[in-house]
Amino acid sequence: MTDTPTYTPPKVWTWEQPNGGEFASINRPISGATHEKDLPTGDHPLQLYSLATPNGVKVTVMLEELLALGYKEAEYNAWLIRINEGDQFSSGFVGANPNSKIPALVDHSTEEPTRVFESGSILLYLAEKFDAFLPKDAAARTETLNWLFWQMGSAPYLGGGFGHFYAYAPEKFEYPIDRFSMETKRQLDVLDKTLAERPYIAGEDYTIADMAIFPWYGGLVLGRLYDAAEFLAVDEYKNVKAWAEKIDARPAVVRGRKVNKAWGEESEQVHERHSADDLDPKAAVEAAAE
Repeated sequence: MTDTPTYTPPKVWTWEQPNGGEFASINRPISGATHEKDLPTGDHPLQLYSLATPNGVKVTVMLEELLALGYKEAEYNAWLIRINEGDQFSSGFVGANPNSKIPALVDHSTEEPTRVFESGSILLYLAEKFDAFLPKDAAARTETLNWLFWQMGSAPYLGGGFGHFYAYAPEKFEYPIDRFSMETKRQLDVLDKTLAERPYIAGEDYTIADMAIFPWYGGLVLGRLYDAAEFLAVDEYKNVKAWAEKIDARPAVVRGRKVNKAWGEESEQVHERHSADDLDPKAAVEAAAE
């Protein structure tokens, strides 16, 4: 390991603004709103406030999968929350999620609007609400939840750990990159060995466990996260890659990945989604002309 300057922590940590890194302008050690602004509300029962990061994609994929199964009550409005501009610190968003993290969902079909935050909680809420993508058998349900919570506990090492120090930190340091690369590869190995024995993460069926894990670990092996596929030698994880390619080809996943996306190829961006036509405007125009 190369020599790096030694840092001695002070007795009491203090916040020195800015602290560097891509997200320095929005990171702060306190919670709560920075400005007053209500959240918009559309015509559908489900109102989603999000961005197409891996955590946001989990929920839009779930909603598109529900609609593909014919659950009309899963229609939703998806509003863009630009986290780099601090939209998540508006008073309205803090009311939907006091932790100021996307995604946040508000269900207006209940007697009083129900707020749901944390992506895993949203997936579980929707699975139970529509009785879909969560097995009824107790053992299979538990295995699905095992993997859902595995993702919620593991992905911070991938995103906040590896992703931050490898891609976003203002300086590269060997120790944290080595530490989180090791853990990320260990997690990929866990998935690879599991997927050697079954077609989907939790067993024979596609579930919310797959929807939770795919945007993070599927995105990683497909070369979409942190430009790190070669660095992490993701081709070693053949079972994960085959599973990711299978999930990636699902029509609902193709649609869900576009929602609330505000970067990349213009054809892949749907900043806000208020109807299915927003995901295929050309088809909507052609249908209207008939």
